Amino acid sequence: MHPAPSNSQLAGADLLRRVEALLEQMTLEEKAGQLAQYSVGTPTGPGTGRNDYETLVLTGAAGSLLNVVGAQETNRYQRIAVEQSRLKIPLLFGFDVIHGYRTILPIPLGMAASFNPALVEQAVRLSAVEAAAEGIRWAFSPMVDIARDARWGRVAESSGEDPHLGAALARAYVRGYQGTSLSEPTSVAASVKHFAGYGAAEGGRDYNTVDMSDVSLRQIYLPPFQAAVEEGVATLMSAFHAHNGVPATANGYLMTRILREEWGFNGFVVSDWGAVGELLKHGVALDGATAARKALSAGVEMDMEAHLYGPEIPRLVREGKLSEAVVNEAVRRVLRVKFALGLFENPFVDEKAAAYVATPQKRELARRMAEESFVLLKNEGSVLPLPPSGRKIALVGPLADAASGMLGIWSAKGEPQDVVTLRAALERLLKDKGTLRYAQGTGVLSNDTAGFQEALAAAAASDVVIAAMGEDENMSGEAGCRTRLELPGNQRQLLEALASTGKPVVLIVFSGRPMALTEVQGFASAIVQAWQPGIEAGPALTNLLWGQVNFSGRLPVTFPRSSGQVPLYYNHFNTGRPPGTTDLTRPPSNPAEKYVSRYIDECNIPLYPFGHGLSYTTFSFSEPTLSASALKAHEVQKQGKNVLRVKTQVRNTGKVQGTVVAQLYLRIHGASTAQPVRQLAGFQRIALAPGESRDVEFPLGFQELSFIDTCSVRGVEPHTRYDVWVGDSSEATQHASFTME
Repeated sequence: MHPAPSNSQLAGADLLRRVEALLEQMTLEEKAGQLAQYSVGTPTGPGTGRNDYETLVLTGAAGSLLNVVGAQETNRYQRIAVEQSRLKIPLLFGFDVIHGYRTILPIPLGMAASFNPALVEQAVRLSAVEAAAEGIRWAFSPMVDIARDARWGRVAESSGEDPHLGAALARAYVRGYQGTSLSEPTSVAASVKHFAGYGAAEGGRDYNTVDMSDVSLRQIYLPPFQAAVEEGVATLMSAFHAHNGVPATANGYLMTRILREEWGFNGFVVSDWGAVGELLKHGVALDGATAARKALSAGVEMDMEAHLYGPEIPRLVREGKLSEAVVNEAVRRVLRVKFALGLFENPFVDEKAAAYVATPQKRELARRMAEESFVLLKNEGSVLPLPPSGRKIALVGPLADAASGMLGIWSAKGEPQDVVTLRAALERLLKDKGTLRYAQGTGVLSNDTAGFQEALAAAAASDVVIAAMGEDENMSGEAGCRTRLELPGNQRQLLEALASTGKPVVLIVFSGRPMALTEVQGFASAIVQAWQPGIEAGPALTNLLWGQVNFSGRLPVTFPRSSGQVPLYYNHFNTGRPPGTTDLTRPPSNPAEKYVSRYIDECNIPLYPFGHGLSYTTFSFSEPTLSASALKAHEVQKQGKNVLRVKTQVRNTGKVQGTVVAQLYLRIHGASTAQPVRQLAGFQRIALAPGESRDVEFPLGFQELSFIDTCSVRGVEPHTRYDVWVGDSSEATQHASFTME
């Protein structure tokens, strides 16, 4: 039995008739052209060396262009396609719209820290509207790879390490980009990437090999992709890596069996940049023709920048090495998306639209997204929030006034002049309420101490030091992998010197990944993880530092104590020799302590766990109550949703209003495959006034209670026990249990 089509907008009878009518008119070369994508310019790629794009469009040899920016340029190429080419098939323009098009928002890892899919959807909708206004109707986003290795630069583009959170945010991105209908002029086709398992690249190194079990693939890495497909995503992008020995771009198990046959995906798949040609370097093809045949046959319908589909597909068909039926099906998939987007009816955009302005409404959304992304990691002695006036503030660090650093990786058409840096925001805030002394101190990667004296003088003359440190915008993202996760350059030394003044230090960490802060946390009274927060970096930070807004962000990734711990993630297996209650803060002193799964020179535990985040208030959780103490496995399988309800009471036990992310975790005992020590199964953001309490209910169904067995089938099993925890991090302690019979 074949599953239903994943997107009904791509399956309408009239749309399908139009696709078939057009397909019948196409030559083999024109069919191949619809499957070829070329980059015009180099904003998000290494360049092509070509200058014949107009000819390619005119002759029907290009179905899509990327990196064409601006309404005038997209219209120029589109006019050639729809007014001068033989079949007048419109182009589909793509672009790396990752965390904003013109209004730059926090990086995706930062947005994930909000645990707020509804707000993420709003932010992404703004990105879609801005991109579509310039003719960009296809965004190469979201990246839903599960990222467990902080060395990997692309963790910045991810939603973190958890499949449940990742799936919820994948759905939000798809809704935000694609709107209620693809045909709306403000809608953009999303491209979920990188299919699949790319986040497990060996050594945390981009483009590297992935080798994993089918259980891990399906239970950990695929849920966000499947959620996006169920939400109706129009396109996917294949990954660069070799998956279990077969490059993803030629992997029929991924692209056809799972994606099409199991999930019913009816959009199309585009390769990553040049990945079809890279099959030669992987060693699975001896020539370009073979690479093209393997990729297309596996289920990659569009070749991004390898320049192989256009020339090779017609030749392969004529030589009998590739069935034209395979080509036709690929073309159908591409045309379905173009028709669904309304490109045949509305191929052009308004070139006379007003120039971009970062309006108050856009800034408000960017600011709120940033505020909810910040995570308060530490607040010793309640040094935060800072008093409203009368304080002398020293602002030190290489990222205090770094506009480009706030934009972060993949900042599309964002401009540094739109950014309000922390320095600019503090100058505005303290103009009549205090004193600000600024000194850069050092550079992000510098080892020069010449600026230390000025920074220390500013600290000595102030009441509080705010240190803005971390990574610049080029140290994460694609090809931004690192082996050392500590503060780069001599930032650690500067921070230690600032702490030696005796003034309280508030450390603001700007980065595209979780960093190893163990060596520096003792130098700061408070630590704020700010990611790369976008154009409203400064105002958002000052709102939280001074308590006008309370912290509510939670970590979507685990923060390691040292680089040697990674990959480190909360939902790990227990092993047959878990450390138990062994004191992991010292070397083992007897054999019973030694022969367990541990290090001899470091703790197993992280510095900050998944889900962690402090607030200016405190919260309590009651012991959870369950709607049933036992469930029937066959009834759970049959009923599907809402088979069990978990209830807890959450109370604001502090003195100010706050928002807590209530989190529910499960562990399954007695299953046929080993299960993680904990796995997130639900979360809710709850805003509470001081002293207010609220009952919070988590509905659990088959999806949350099931797991992948040794036959790669998702199910539940009788004679198993489930532990349930509720709280405000993955270290939640309030517990209950039930059985599956």
